[in-house]
Amino acid sequence: MENFFNWMIMPVPKDEVIIWFNINNMTYEKIELYGDISKSLTRIIIDTYLGDNISETKITLTDEDNKSHFDWCWAKLIDDFKKENLHINLKGEHKDYFESFFMDIFYNQSEETIKNSINKFLNEIFDTEMGYSKSDLDLLLQLYKLMEKNIK
Repeated sequence: MENFFNWMIMPVPKDEVIIWFNINNMTYEKIELYGDISKSLTRIIIDTYLGDNISETKITLTDEDNKSHFDWCWAKLIDDFKKENLHINLKGEHKDYFESFFMDIFYNQSEETIKNSINKFLNEIFDTEMGYSKSDLDLLLQLYKLMEKNIK
């Protein structure tokens, strides 16, 4: 149990983080870029979502409505970055990951505090100046690899 606890929250020394990045061929520029993509998607989703505002009328959005909204946001993100000469694949594991993430943490989440923590969470994961735990590094590497395979 102690090992799991250490993996979850104990900070990794900065020099070990640098070694981790080097071993996994991670560059600071791409970490920042992938963070910008993730944060842009979050902003699009939050800014255009109508679900929480109409709950007073007893109208609820279905899972299909939420999926349609995510798909629209995803397509907008891709179009926005294409204008900057960055081509993101429309389909793939990266889309599946973010779709699952937002379905759990945003669309199907009843706790406002959790919904409101998405920006903070993404900022911390992609902020190379913040301290990392081993679990943070594992998550960052997973996101980095997903994006690396699906961006040209």
